[in-house]
Amino acid sequence: MTHPDRRSALRLFVLSGSSRAGSVNARLAALVAALVTRAGVTADLARLRDFPMPTYDGDHEAADGPPEGAAELRDRIEAAQALVIASPEYNASMPGALKNAVDWVSRFRPQPFKDKQALLVSASPSTVGGNRGLWSLRVPLEHLGTRVYPDMFSLAQAHQGFDEDGGLKDRDLQARLSDTVDSFLDLVEADTLYPCLQHRWYEFLGDRTSAPVTQRAE
Repeated sequence: MTHPDRRSALRLFVLSGSSRAGSVNARLAALVAALVTRAGVTADLARLRDFPMPTYDGDHEAADGPPEGAAELRDRIEAAQALVIASPEYNASMPGALKNAVDWVSRFRPQPFKDKQALLVSASPSTVGGNRGLWSLRVPLEHLGTRVYPDMFSLAQAHQGFDEDGGLKDRDLQARLSDTVDSFLDLVEADTLYPCLQHRWYEFLGDRTSAPVTQRAE
């Protein structure tokens, strides 16, 4: 399945969902971007703080349209065949700033999350990792038609989890993350380069810019 020369045509947008300097999720996003690059795929790495935007307000949107930060985030997502989000967990859910960014970007037409392959990862200082936050993030993304990869990666006790080179101290976890990223890239390669394998199963009902919505069970 893997063809290095073909993978060079692929581009992944890797987003840290934390705005904090020194964020462990920014470190995890950088590690994923390095693994993506090592696999021969272009990685576009960014932080949520690169796309400033106010809290979503319908009156603001009606008067001025989406903010510039939302438009820039939309452009970066559209320029990639897939995206990776490294999201913190706040009170067993996703960060409000990340949800706000999803809400703003979803207002564009065509809607950029639709049919986009996505891998979700998280780093957390807790002993249970950030999986609860990732499950909450899946809900709006899948509603918008994103094809969220089934296998998610969560790094527990992340403040102690990285070595001096930016990798993971636990070699087994490092191998698991590498395998997860590589398997995800196989899927992105197939979805992008082999149209006969593409299958539409999105269920975002607000976008009429392409083929009619199909049933997910088809």
